[in-house]
Amino acid sequence: MDLAGRVERLIEHHRLFSRKDSIVVAVSGGPDSAALLHILLILSAAWEWRLIVAHMNHGFRGEESDAEEAFVARWTADLQLPCEIGRCDVPGYAAASGQNPQLAAREKRYEFLRQTCFKYGAPRIALAHHADDQAETVLMRLIQGAGPAGLAGIPLKRTEKKVELIRPLLRIYKSEILDYCREQGIEYRVDSSNLSRKYTRNRIRLDLLPELTRYNPQIASSLNRLAETMRGEEEYMAQRAEEAYARLVTADERGFSLSRRQFADLPPALQRRVVKLILDCLALETGADGYDGFEGIERFREAILRNDGGHVTYPINGRTLLSCEYGIARFHRVESTPGPYDLLIGEEAGTRVIPEANAVFTFTWYEAGSFAAEVTGDEAIFNGEQLEFPLHLRSRMPGDRIRVLGLNGSKKVKDIFIDDKIPLSRRNHLPLLADSAQRVLWIPGVRRSDHAVVTPETKRWLHVKAAFFIK
Repeated sequence: MDLAGRVERLIEHHRLFSRKDSIVVAVSGGPDSAALLHILLILSAAWEWRLIVAHMNHGFRGEESDAEEAFVARWTADLQLPCEIGRCDVPGYAAASGQNPQLAAREKRYEFLRQTCFKYGAPRIALAHHADDQAETVLMRLIQGAGPAGLAGIPLKRTEKKVELIRPLLRIYKSEILDYCREQGIEYRVDSSNLSRKYTRNRIRLDLLPELTRYNPQIASSLNRLAETMRGEEEYMAQRAEEAYARLVTADERGFSLSRRQFADLPPALQRRVVKLILDCLALETGADGYDGFEGIERFREAILRNDGGHVTYPINGRTLLSCEYGIARFHRVESTPGPYDLLIGEEAGTRVIPEANAVFTFTWYEAGSFAAEVTGDEAIFNGEQLEFPLHLRSRMPGDRIRVLGLNGSKKVKDIFIDDKIPLSRRNHLPLLADSAQRVLWIPGVRRSDHAVVTPETKRWLHVKAAFFIK
């Protein structure tokens, strides 16, 4: 089967394009993109595609870059294809932004390609990456210590910012592309920067891969098989990790939490992936201001599994913490500890909002015989005749004690928090209801005091209900 036929079979098998698609073809002017455009043009007769050529002049090589731009414009005009030319001073942009020049070029190139898609209403971009590019990518990531996702290499297709990136030549080797150009009489231009050894990828292509070929003449094929295998396994493991994440992780405005016991039941491979998903959701990046890749994930995984009780905090970066509190692990953004607050409550019924506690309290008065409902942990009823107003909804204070209903004597609020395993991160937020003498009447959802208990003789009582935005 000829090269165009092999590419068509790949397109059909993986459903890379649909009939009558509008496709933006990224054409640099080199042999790979020239062959890609030629093949897609041949196939478009049967598939009824609308092809739009897009060429980006990065401004790296002066007259050589300009000559490539002119070549692509002239060739596409001969083919009667629409052609969009993008120009950018990437060296200047890289210097101003402090980015690596190659990453800056990629950013600007893909930005231009997406804009071209939106202009023509094209949902897909065809890129000319080939099997040797795949081998170089896998080897480079292997050297850098990548995990399964990195070793999966370049995907045949993926969606990025509402546009599909398609690589129809990813199973074709460079030598086959050069043979095709020669047989079809296709002109192309050679990028001189591809011979520069100042770029890591070029050194891998020019030096390392030829050296490895001495040990395995089929090294490029082996690396492509590795990528194919790892991609299948990566997709399977990613699906299992997302299922575990959905089952274990709870998200709220402060961050993400999970049960340490349930986390421990996962295989280590899934534990690492769940941690990585949480870190991704927190929009963290590896590096100086984030976590240090595998080592960081492993450190957090081991912290969650530690069985030494109590409260331990691990900094992730300057803005984010991992807090292990009893049976719960929390990944959360650093919040300033709320200052002391004290809201006075008069005898009138109504609603009170406490922003510091992310809570709303509702106060309702009832007369004898009009209220018989059972109360939950977030509700309490008090004998109105024994309450001393004004009441206080306030943060805890040093030395706070409460005479717990059903127990003899009083107990420190601090000890109750410890006994009930109230997370340290919640203790300064949780409001206490006290009377005018600062007697603690109620810790919502935790304990109620033995003061102002409702009895059959009570003539008037107060019902208090707490609702928390975040628990």
